[in-house]
Amino acid sequence: MRRVIFNQKGGVGKSTITCNLAAISAVEGKKTLVIDLDVQGNSTQYLLGSKVADSDKTIAHFFKDSLGLGLFGGGKEGLDGLIHETPFPNLYVLPSHSDLEGLQSRLESRHKIYKLREALERLEGFEHIYIDTPPILNFYSLSALIAAEKCLIPFDCDTFAREALYTLMRAITEVKADHNPHLEVEGVVVNQYQKQANLPRQLVEDLIAEGLPVLETKISTSVKVRESHSDAQPLVHYAPSHKLTEEYRALHLEIHQ
Repeated sequence: MRRVIFNQKGGVGKSTITCNLAAISAVEGKKTLVIDLDVQGNSTQYLLGSKVADSDKTIAHFFKDSLGLGLFGGGKEGLDGLIHETPFPNLYVLPSHSDLEGLQSRLESRHKIYKLREALERLEGFEHIYIDTPPILNFYSLSALIAAEKCLIPFDCDTFAREALYTLMRAITEVKADHNPHLEVEGVVVNQYQKQANLPRQLVEDLIAEGLPVLETKISTSVKVRESHSDAQPLVHYAPSHKLTEEYRALHLEIHQ
């Protein structure tokens, strides 16, 4: 199963959701891969504790290779040699790198938008793949949407986020029609939810009333998220019995049942 976590709005918790769901998959015994396509590298840092300095061991090398700029050229090297083990059993990461930014215009002009999907279709051994994306519909997020089977959309209970959500749904519908008929919006993940506050509750009720696929599980706000980022440990390892961790377990169960 290839799942992309995407929203064009920044600060909605894409990397946190990606890494915590992936970590739970791994704890449950599934060999799991996180692909970090965001040049900021937040998922990479969350799972490895630091960014990867050598671009020849990141997703940037794969895209360079697809342009004929890699060591072997021609985009035939694949992803296997670029995947890193994390400190957590069954959990692997294909890291991001700052070189992605400079590669984008060349990748677009050379029409390399299907390369990631082709490479993932050849990749063997992983039961779950989670793809973290930049907060913009660019070459990398479009590549992820084309490569994925499911799409999760984080939503942070903000009025502006609601308007952006409709734009995002239209964009995904267009990608499905033009590039990936198998893509399915799995659901909207309500993140940073404060159930005692009126505005978040009303926004969620409005989304449901308007027919958007809002998932039942909601993710609360907690300082534990920042602490787990700082310690480079997903919540299932950092605070296994915390309420927030239980929410992520419930979300994982909801999307996999």
